[in-house]
Amino acid sequence: MAALHFHNFARGAALALLAGLAGPAFAEPQHGIAMYGDPALPPDFVALPYANPEAPQGGRIITAEVGSFDSLNPHILKGSTPWALRFLAYESLMGRNWNEPFSLYGLLAESIEVPEDRSWVEFTLREEAAFSDGSPVTVEDVMWSYETLGTEGHPRYRGAWAKVETMEQTGPRSLRFTFNVEDRELPLILGLRPILKKAQWAEAEFTESGLDTIPLGTAPYVVSDFEAGRHVTLTRNRDYWGDDLPFMNGQANLDEIRMEFFGDAQAMFEALKGGIINSHRETNADKWETQYDFPAVERGEIVKSVIPHQRPSGMIGFVMNTRRDQFDDWRVRSAMLHAFNFEFINDAMTGGRQERITSYFSNSILGMTPGPAEGRVREYLEPYADELLPGALEGYELPKGDGSARNRGNIRKAIGLMEEAGYTIEDGVMTGPDGQPFSFEILLAQGSQENQAVIDIYVQALERMGITPKITAIDPAQHTERLNAFDFDMAYYQRGLSLSPGNEQKLYFGAEAADQEGSRNLMGVKSAAVDGLIDEMLNAGSTDDFIAATQALDRVLTTGRYVIPVYQWNVSRIAHAKELSYPETVPIYGDWFTWQTDVWWWDESK
Repeated sequence: MAALHFHNFARGAALALLAGLAGPAFAEPQHGIAMYGDPALPPDFVALPYANPEAPQGGRIITAEVGSFDSLNPHILKGSTPWALRFLAYESLMGRNWNEPFSLYGLLAESIEVPEDRSWVEFTLREEAAFSDGSPVTVEDVMWSYETLGTEGHPRYRGAWAKVETMEQTGPRSLRFTFNVEDRELPLILGLRPILKKAQWAEAEFTESGLDTIPLGTAPYVVSDFEAGRHVTLTRNRDYWGDDLPFMNGQANLDEIRMEFFGDAQAMFEALKGGIINSHRETNADKWETQYDFPAVERGEIVKSVIPHQRPSGMIGFVMNTRRDQFDDWRVRSAMLHAFNFEFINDAMTGGRQERITSYFSNSILGMTPGPAEGRVREYLEPYADELLPGALEGYELPKGDGSARNRGNIRKAIGLMEEAGYTIEDGVMTGPDGQPFSFEILLAQGSQENQAVIDIYVQALERMGITPKITAIDPAQHTERLNAFDFDMAYYQRGLSLSPGNEQKLYFGAEAADQEGSRNLMGVKSAAVDGLIDEMLNAGSTDDFIAATQALDRVLTTGRYVIPVYQWNVSRIAHAKELSYPETVPIYGDWFTWQTDVWWWDESK
């Protein structure tokens, strides 16, 4: 049923896109903006479709993460920060409706204006917008935030800033950005930048802040308590400026959000059983079915909710760093894929209950289709035919094992691929043309027992090929630091992708990002085809072209054999206190980013 709903949505989105491309663009200030067509909600909307305006306020949610943190500034590269902090403690000029592929509505800004070609964007601030200390948000604060993030902030902010030709104040509460490139997504990207208070940093070093300085924001929640590496608590700001906004109607219902940190996944699970935390996402389908029978569940104090979604699978697995000599040859990467015995691992880890990710955009209309590339997809690929790897044009499927522990057929193929790449087995050791053993390091964050268990099975297969990798499990903060510096051979990888992929793809997979420390291009891909197809996707003139360009990109990335994919999570499994409640309407993105903390509420009557 979920798949049927998704395809119905996709057809509707396609029609909306065509209608938007055929109709006039905004010629005056508007309440919202969509990547394609018009935003779904009218100017007089009363609440987001998945929020409950009647939700009571109160209660608290306590979630958990494996790992630690040494910074509370999520806007810079330095340090390890609780991942949710940049979404919970800060607001932007526009807010996103997660029930549309990519549409924004006024938040700190009361309106947005763009010309037909979207060569510039102008925002007008709400007069009542204020920081959590009560001071007003000014145009000066906004302009400082954009320039500081774009020049000194985390690399994720720099790509869009480089495309800004000018930034100027156009009125007491308005400012305009003019762009130096054609990119229809830029007005939306700029609408989502966090806004900080300039005066807070007059005597402080923005790039060096850690636990001493918590950036001041405008959000409904403020950091009220923390212990380094142990927990962070956010409390509702009783004087929050935006309580009366339709966009916030039914949002920010909980009084307190607390994030606890644990050394490993088992300790986190025990914390749920013991009542230390009251909400937990389970990623193992077998564990969900077999281990959630502890007393709190049996008494009904903890309930199990399964939340569907309609977004692409994204890519989750183990990424190979092509900057390293071991993995710069696609045949070696293909050998690693053949050696990975997914069918056996899936049976051992989940009882065979979870499907495998088949491509970056699988589970959606944007994903590559089986068999040879045809039609518009082939037209997009053919200019790059000389650089495409086998399977991009002809068709490609991930290697499938026979389900046995030894996986003999795929191991033979893996050894053959290594031989094609110049390696031979000498005295039981896979040896390169230089006479040196082939080996590499697998980098993991401490505490992830499931990843460790998967790798243990994988290593047994590699040993049958004469390969003995080194497994290194380190503190999460050190793990983040090494990933940011691309200091790894193979590492766990997770990349969520949306129904409206755009400029962020350049940070994930673009050639320029491959050399930019802190970027998300962990595999180090540098491909004219990837860069060109991202541009085609960004400048698509129709729905068909947008879908075809994304499907073509999906083929190039998947046949690049950069990541060994694991499970696909087409639903979220959340065990939570019975009092924690959510609306009947679930957004198309499902349990995405802060959906739970945004619109859930505490129902004392339960």
